[in-house]
Amino acid sequence: MATVTPQTPLGLFDIDELLDDDDRAIRDTVRRYVVDRIKPHIADWFDAGAIPARHLAKELGSLGVLGMHLKGYGCAGTTATAYGLACMELEAGDSGLRSLVSVQGSLAMYAIWKHGSEEQKSEWLPRMAAGEAIGCFGLTEPDFGSNPAGMRTRARRDGTDWVLNGNKMWITNGSVADVAVVWAQTDDGVRGFVVPTDTPGFSAPEIKKKLSLRASVTSELILEDVRLPGDAVLPGVRGLSGPLSCLNEARYGIVFGALGAARDCLDTAIDYARDRDIFDKPLAAYQLTQAKLADMTLELGKGMLLAVQLGRLKDTGLLRPEQVSLGKLNNVREALAIARECRTILAANGITLEYPVLRHANNLESVLTYEGTSEVHQLVIGRTVTGHAAFR
Repeated sequence: MATVTPQTPLGLFDIDELLDDDDRAIRDTVRRYVVDRIKPHIADWFDAGAIPARHLAKELGSLGVLGMHLKGYGCAGTTATAYGLACMELEAGDSGLRSLVSVQGSLAMYAIWKHGSEEQKSEWLPRMAAGEAIGCFGLTEPDFGSNPAGMRTRARRDGTDWVLNGNKMWITNGSVADVAVVWAQTDDGVRGFVVPTDTPGFSAPEIKKKLSLRASVTSELILEDVRLPGDAVLPGVRGLSGPLSCLNEARYGIVFGALGAARDCLDTAIDYARDRDIFDKPLAAYQLTQAKLADMTLELGKGMLLAVQLGRLKDTGLLRPEQVSLGKLNNVREALAIARECRTILAANGITLEYPVLRHANNLESVLTYEGTSEVHQLVIGRTVTGHAAFR
């Protein structure tokens, strides 16, 4: 039977025709970095449950991806689409690497850039963009994830100072951070605070024995009478709109990022199926295998088309939070399904760290529920199309 020259899954959709030259150039630069610097080591980092976060932060700063979609203060000021494509390439390496970048840029840096004072911006953003200072974002608490309004962390006035007490949980970068953006209840509603991590009373024990995001630093934040000067508060926002605006930035990066993990799994499965002989012919030549690969190609391409559309909307200032929910819900859900299906093609080989598919699948289990669970995004979409909120 005749054979044809194979195309890549996204090549079948001619995705590059939807991107401008600058966006493609940024994507390709980040892809080369991931291939050269991350992929040779990521399996060992995942196996060890440790990542050289400080060293990588400086490399990523030199690469220009930390806060890359922000303007000024040493940030690159790229398009939102370019930032999304960078997230895709980073997560093709590992979700933990993309988490480091998105927590730094879309949560900690964005909070200061969007809501901070000029002094806070000038003090922190240039160093964070260069990777010389690492940030984390303290919103989630042990008992309050999907319902941040229930947070118990509290900041009270003591003269001109603020005193913070409380706990935050599942905080990426926490144990290696130089600065934490911490959200707390006050007499004036929820406020954000810029907390240097060497402040007395602040500690960030690392969470160990994870089965997912092992190549990422995940921590608890403990605040025990953490005393801050009056100007530590973010002056530009009050209420939950502050942290929620930051979460939308991070969710947008995940829309693209999850597709990077899916693409890496699918490329791996296709290469494996073409090289693996079963009953005297390649595994890729069997109809059942091709059916799996065709379905995964379709879902990957559809997810990419959705991501690019959301990127275009964000670049024109038209992207709405419920549209980010569309992308996060669909693309993470489909990426996880692709990773699991690819594992079946690799069979027993798929459970080892010699191949990336189960590592990606394990990571995507976390991506599925952080920055808003699938159920929360379903309710956001449901509220949008019905006009009725069903969160309670």
